[in-house]
Amino acid sequence: MINITIIFRPLQLPDDYEQLARLLNQVWSEPTTAERLLEDDQKLYEVGHTWMDENRLLGGYDRERHAAVNEQGKIVGYAWSWRAPWTEPGYLCNTLVVDEAYRNRGIGGMLLRHITQWAFKLGAAALITEIWDDNEEARQFAVKRGFAIERHAFQSLLQLQGQEDLPAVQMPEQLGLRILTLADEPGDESEHKLYELYKESLVDIPGFMGEVPAYEEWLKWYLQVDGYAPEHVIIAADGNVFVGVTNVLHNRETNGMYHEYTGVARAYRGRQIALALKVKAIELARQHGAAYIRTDNDSLNKPILAINGKLGYVPLRGSYRILAPLENVLTSLNQLEPQAAD
Repeated sequence: MINITIIFRPLQLPDDYEQLARLLNQVWSEPTTAERLLEDDQKLYEVGHTWMDENRLLGGYDRERHAAVNEQGKIVGYAWSWRAPWTEPGYLCNTLVVDEAYRNRGIGGMLLRHITQWAFKLGAAALITEIWDDNEEARQFAVKRGFAIERHAFQSLLQLQGQEDLPAVQMPEQLGLRILTLADEPGDESEHKLYELYKESLVDIPGFMGEVPAYEEWLKWYLQVDGYAPEHVIIAADGNVFVGVTNVLHNRETNGMYHEYTGVARAYRGRQIALALKVKAIELARQHGAAYIRTDNDSLNKPILAINGKLGYVPLRGSYRILAPLENVLTSLNQLEPQAAD
């Protein structure tokens, strides 16, 4: 039960950005800033548009954001529910965070209740989110409210200072391919070729759900994300055809780099192109004086996990993707917190 005065209200922007960034940085692996949150919001639609598809499953896009605020006006909890046009039909994606000093006071349950009520009105069938695999408290909270673990993903980290020599690998040039970056051949034509490569390789990632976004949305949410630079998009090409890519992001706050994506066209797999591209990414990170390079991979993506191990990446904590039918969450909330209300 809540034994302090907490106000639940919609997010108030732009005033809440600074506090929201500090709260999210308690749980996110790569820190964010108020400026980055604003930039992401500026990419979004202003008014949502959803519908029920031919299978009576929710489609379209919309979002809801709610904050829990203490008597001093500090944001101590935050819930964000959304779906993009390419989200799996029927699902809503979610982020729920409670300040470390305010946990176990009922705030998370109240925020989740608000989200489920919004989801019910929208016509959603299920909720999806992620939790760290070493956060037993979060897992227990989720399980008690109807969620179940669906997939496991791993983080891996390569410290670049004092790192040993990289293993000898066959470079794309030795395979009759050429290596370039998006800065070498900028423009719409190259970006469209890259999009076609993503469209083919994204759907083969274990655990991929939903659809590949349309081109303009892909540009915003898959390519030109925080830390993006065209000279960090390393491409293997067979003539003018893009057959492999790794996109490496730079986080200036931590002086670290992150493998946002690595993909190879189906017809070119098994030639160690992904390994070669990751070696190129490590060399790029060294040239920038980065302290580390990090990546995330599904537990069933054995080829990429093997590559990371060969390159010396050290496993870190991972994350669970958890799912729940909306009906299960509503039932669990009513049993656990029957008096809760917005």
